[in-house]
Amino acid sequence: MNPHYILFDSPERDQLYPFTHTRPVAACRIGLLTITEKWEKWMGISPISHFTMDYLQDKFPLIKAPKNAVTILLNGHLLPSAAIVEEIVKLQPGQEIYKNGRLLAKAVSGDDFFVPTASRIDFEGEIIRIDQPWHIAQYNDAALRADFELLTKGRKSASISQTNRIENPSQIFLEPGAKVEHSVLNASTGPIYIGRNAEVMEGCLIRGPFGMGEHSVLKMGARVYGATSLGHRCVAGGEIKNSVFFDHSNKGHDGYLGDAVIGEWCNLGANTSCSNLKNNAGEVRVWMEAKQEAWPAGTKCGVMMGDYSRSGINTMFNTGTVVGVSCNVFGGNFPPKFLPSFSWGGAGITDRYRLTEALRDADSWMQLKGVSLSEQDRQILTRIFQG
Repeated sequence: MNPHYILFDSPERDQLYPFTHTRPVAACRIGLLTITEKWEKWMGISPISHFTMDYLQDKFPLIKAPKNAVTILLNGHLLPSAAIVEEIVKLQPGQEIYKNGRLLAKAVSGDDFFVPTASRIDFEGEIIRIDQPWHIAQYNDAALRADFELLTKGRKSASISQTNRIENPSQIFLEPGAKVEHSVLNASTGPIYIGRNAEVMEGCLIRGPFGMGEHSVLKMGARVYGATSLGHRCVAGGEIKNSVFFDHSNKGHDGYLGDAVIGEWCNLGANTSCSNLKNNAGEVRVWMEAKQEAWPAGTKCGVMMGDYSRSGINTMFNTGTVVGVSCNVFGGNFPPKFLPSFSWGGAGITDRYRLTEALRDADSWMQLKGVSLSEQDRQILTRIFQG
């Protein structure tokens, strides 16, 4: 019998707020896929379920192994690679793999995930772990390249229209139904992946690595630098550099976004711009909600925006700003560098979004894309609101 795989959240999951307020760690998107989807591709098994917080478990159900099967627990922060997968598939019940004192994987018999293990293996190779929200942008280049190879190996791209200017066509892949016209695609710096039924409108300038998911749209005249990822059903425009959009989010107009991570169902109003570099080129410090202190995030870090949040036209985000879940940000000048979930307002005046209105407005935005807010999502948002 083949092993049964489960992705677990570690106690450090709260360091990935605001994104893990609404999902398990492995449901975060980086590159072309979520971490869960990467493991499913690597292991050839779908679905792989999650062991996460109780209030998320209904939407992301835990599927336990059949009786007498071996369960392998995978750390949800860990990105798969050939080297680590090679070690994981050799695990026997009672064995676990560590790196720098942190558990990466563990094999057990039955459904007692916390049973003590008899054998500990220290992994010597390199790994990529997503531990803080800015890691999603910082490691997106490597993730895009790995996912491009994973998704396109042995496959042939759909044809690319001759109206486009192409550089390094072997590193450009279009899924069936993708439309690209009168644009520049430069894959000399990294691969470019256009998902099924996605559209790149006229006049776009794309520099790889870049990927966009199914039914996403890149608006006319967009300028995109690698490493940038758009999830499914996103709309993007203006100038974007080294940023990750989760599914169903929009930045449809001019404005700059760099070294940023945008959650699901977000909308950036026209001319919303974010700073990703301080005027003194110094270290950016980002507020960690769970720790109630600012942590260093390198010299380049843009906005981190949680699910269901929106900004009004001409909104300005300072370097390393964190926007929680379901925020409505608007007004002149810079809003605070940390906006707790359900914030309403901007610079100087920040109120609390009423829960009934937040749920109503989230549903209204979702209906623009033909979807309704599920009861599971209502319960999750209510739990976050209540704290």
